[in-house]
Amino acid sequence: MTLYKPVIYLYPTKKTNVFVNLDFDGTFTCTYPKINDGWKVVAEPDGTLTDNNGRKYSYLFWEGDTKVPMEFNEGFCVSGKDTEAFLLEKLAYLGLNDKEINDFMVFWLPRMQENPYNVISFQTDNYLKAAQLEVSPRPDTMIRVFMAWKKADNFVDIKEQKLAKTQRKGFALVEWGGTEVMDGTKNYLIQ
Repeated sequence: MTLYKPVIYLYPTKKTNVFVNLDFDGTFTCTYPKINDGWKVVAEPDGTLTDNNGRKYSYLFWEGDTKVPMEFNEGFCVSGKDTEAFLLEKLAYLGLNDKEINDFMVFWLPRMQENPYNVISFQTDNYLKAAQLEVSPRPDTMIRVFMAWKKADNFVDIKEQKLAKTQRKGFALVEWGGTEVMDGTKNYLIQ
């Protein structure tokens, strides 16, 4: 199963040298900038990241393949036409700001809005175990949103997932990503 476009934003309270390493239970298919032995960047309060060569980034990007299962014990079934409004509401509730929500929507909404229904479950334990972050200095707030979803031709009755509202305080790290779970667990990337 491929985990698509997890991106990591860093917002320290002042210009800070930050080290981020990702212990991933899987194989990276792409990282940008290259992760090597972790990412070392200078992070600005506005989220701008600069590497040792002076190149600037909006976020740290990675993708990878894993065998860690995605769970759909709880979640939401949303019509394709209502997916935009649903995601706008839930992503804000989970703590993403307008820029992060925009980046998320631009990547995922085109894959979801034309479906009859989307079954959506925000992953917590499985994802956090599969992709453990080491960050120094340690952020005061860590918001990690990972959406697993699958297309459905008909409404699916699923126990509603309870989401935890997050408030940012101090140095904040924000990450979002997702995966489309296909019947038979075969996944693919739509570009």
